[in-house]
Amino acid sequence: MTATARKAQPASEAKPLTEPVMTTATVVALPKPMRSTFRPQAILAAAARNIVPPLVVVLIILGVWQIACSHPGASLPAPSQIWTDSADLITSPFFNNGPQDIGLAWRVLISLERVAIGFGLAAFVGVILGAVVGQSVWAMRGLDPIFQVLRTVPPLAWLPLSLAAFRDSNPSAIFVIFITSIWPVIINTAVGVRNIPDDYRNIARVLRLNQLEFFFRIMVPAAAPYIFTGLRIGVGLSWLAIVAAEMLTGGVGIGFFIWDAWNSSRLSDIIVALVYIGVTGFILDKLVAFVGTIVTRSN
Repeated sequence: MTATARKAQPASEAKPLTEPVMTTATVVALPKPMRSTFRPQAILAAAARNIVPPLVVVLIILGVWQIACSHPGASLPAPSQIWTDSADLITSPFFNNGPQDIGLAWRVLISLERVAIGFGLAAFVGVILGAVVGQSVWAMRGLDPIFQVLRTVPPLAWLPLSLAAFRDSNPSAIFVIFITSIWPVIINTAVGVRNIPDDYRNIARVLRLNQLEFFFRIMVPAAAPYIFTGLRIGVGLSWLAIVAAEMLTGGVGIGFFIWDAWNSSRLSDIIVALVYIGVTGFILDKLVAFVGTIVTRSN
């Protein structure tokens, strides 16, 4: 045998160049699709937790009020007397018998129209000015002290100046709403902009965003919780300002209705109007809070 033949090995004894790797497959169970279950018991329980306690408190207040004001010579009317005197205002809020004889719901809507214009302008201008003050150190040093002084001026103190400038009650009332509600929007927006993390600003530099892109894509989303806090405060001040302004400027709003009812000694109508004002202010606050929740979640 030759040397080559002696070194040869049988094919059955030769080792493969590569050995196969044995793998085991793992079966992963897919998650079951979520089923929307309607549970009336949970809904009723949530409604009971949120409705029953304030309802009980209201009934207690009405009961105490009825007992305290039922005797002859009481300075305020009892709830039963309010129902007797102002049932039409409670049961028919949308009646319309003429320019000055309309339901309280129409008067509230007229006041809300003025609030929408004044507060909308305050929100737009306030967010822009707040962003400038929060972004620029020099703007903050120059404007923040002025804002802090002007925000302490009561709303009605602006009314004579606005009447002298506009010579009309409607734009004067809108200006009072604007000048009253803009300060919390400016201050809260400036605080939110100053608290934007430095990482966000570095990302904007890396992406080479211009000022407009930085404002809409970085600044507003990051400061949204602060902005909507200022908007909630501002809308409450707007509703307070319009009621006070309408008492002096006249018209057909809810504020003038209260002043006219006082001059006519209709205390029951005043109390019903106060309930309308309180419920409307509560709805406005919850509406702005709801919009703020949606915006902050989307960001």
